[in-house]
Amino acid sequence: MSPSISLSNLAWSTPDGTPLFTNLNLTFGAERTGIVGRNEVGKSTLLQLIAGDMQPAAGRISLSCTFAMMRQSSLTHPDDTLVDLFGARTALDLLDRAERGVADIDELADADWDLPTRLEAALHKCDLSVDPRTPLATLSGGQQTRAALAAMIVDQPDFLLLNEPTNNLDRTGRRAVHDLLDSWRGGAIVASHDRELLETMDAIVELTSLGVTRYGGNYTAYEQRKALDLDAAARDLAHAEKAGAAAARHAQQAVERKARKDSAGRKSRAKGGQPKILMDAAKERAEASGGVNARLRETRRDEAAETLIAAREKIEVLRPLHMDMPTTGLVPGRGVLRFEGVSGGYDPTGPIIHDLSFAVHGAERIAICGPNGSGKSTLLKLATGQLTPLSGKVRRFVQTAILDQHVGLLARDETLLNNYRRLHPAADPHTAHAALARFGFRATDATRIAGSLSGGERLRAGLACTLGATPVPMLLILDEPTNHLDLDAIAALEKALSAYDGAMLVVSHDQAFINSLNINRTIELPGSDVLD
Repeated sequence: MSPSISLSNLAWSTPDGTPLFTNLNLTFGAERTGIVGRNEVGKSTLLQLIAGDMQPAAGRISLSCTFAMMRQSSLTHPDDTLVDLFGARTALDLLDRAERGVADIDELADADWDLPTRLEAALHKCDLSVDPRTPLATLSGGQQTRAALAAMIVDQPDFLLLNEPTNNLDRTGRRAVHDLLDSWRGGAIVASHDRELLETMDAIVELTSLGVTRYGGNYTAYEQRKALDLDAAARDLAHAEKAGAAAARHAQQAVERKARKDSAGRKSRAKGGQPKILMDAAKERAEASGGVNARLRETRRDEAAETLIAAREKIEVLRPLHMDMPTTGLVPGRGVLRFEGVSGGYDPTGPIIHDLSFAVHGAERIAICGPNGSGKSTLLKLATGQLTPLSGKVRRFVQTAILDQHVGLLARDETLLNNYRRLHPAADPHTAHAALARFGFRATDATRIAGSLSGGERLRAGLACTLGATPVPMLLILDEPTNHLDLDAIAALEKALSAYDGAMLVVSHDQAFINSLNINRTIELPGSDVLD
């Protein structure tokens, strides 16, 4: 039997009782499957259920395979070594004692003699040439990622389970994940918003509040097929709405005809032109016929309503994410920002930015690149004045706004309206409401608490509070803005930024996002990651 993972009638609810999965049926075979969907729809929960970290409320998970799950938390213990990451310390200690001749016969019966060979093979497959006793804290970020991947495959499982494996990783770490999955011939289930990674998948499974849908092929194939499905669903919905309106119109017309006939009958009875017994009989026939027709019309209205509901259920009803970017008025060639021989960082004896000079003019879009630890965030803090240079000068000629991946400018316990007015004390309530409305927060939405927002909503609110200033900032600085965003929110952000007419400094390891921005030039910061 081929290795597989099957979910049958799976159900699970959040602690407050909200159903997340209901009667979910899905089978994973020996292929690479990407799991996509909006945040909070249950991608991580699904992986935890498969791994046995959580138990379903109903249904069954059948595993005819072995599996390994990549856990980023396994890299957070600074005193651990590679051996600890692999969970092999006890087994290797036993082999060491066996080599020294101090292990007893009972212990030797449990010895895993092939373990050193498997460790070496796993490290080699992940392009990591280090001793297994190496402390994790001495490894670069990219090396740590490769080590976590090697720990997954050391026992050659049938399936790999990965939850956002490239999040917060630089190009080196992302390449390690891509390289492993490119060469992986077993099964893999990957929950991710990384479009480059999803392009390498053999199938895409989309989770929505309406259920689960499987698409064969990679991310591009999924987008194309989903677009066709949504077009068909939209046509079905339009047809159902038309049929429902027609049923309601016919019902109203029938009611009006009956009212006219009833009125005419009353007038005829009042004239007394026919015997009363004949008029009473005609009235009874009319009432009986009217009752049958009314029930028929009611049945048709109900059928039309049910068809309409079924059509709407094919399209997930969510408020469109729209951002109305204001005009900055930045003219071509105007000086925006200048670095003049800048060195900076938090350690005066070892600044991470060394003698950096560059200038931004007009609506230039500049990407700041480099491995983790190369000083990208430090550069952005220098650009905004959050950090003072150790030497050299930073000159800012226009108003600047910065937005990081956590949207740290928003106080989580305040409303959006209060956040805006705290950041712009001179703004009156009308100006604040107008700025929030341009980014989709209308009427009572402005009173929502920032901490209650989803990732996409929080980013949208952050943009409203920065670009909604008067005057509009002419330089927008973005620090990993797509981290923690789902694919729909990323698409909306890309569309909004394409309409921004100011200058941009962007730090992002999401190459697809960078490509969407039509970057004019790149500033590459050197780093110490030996694998980069």
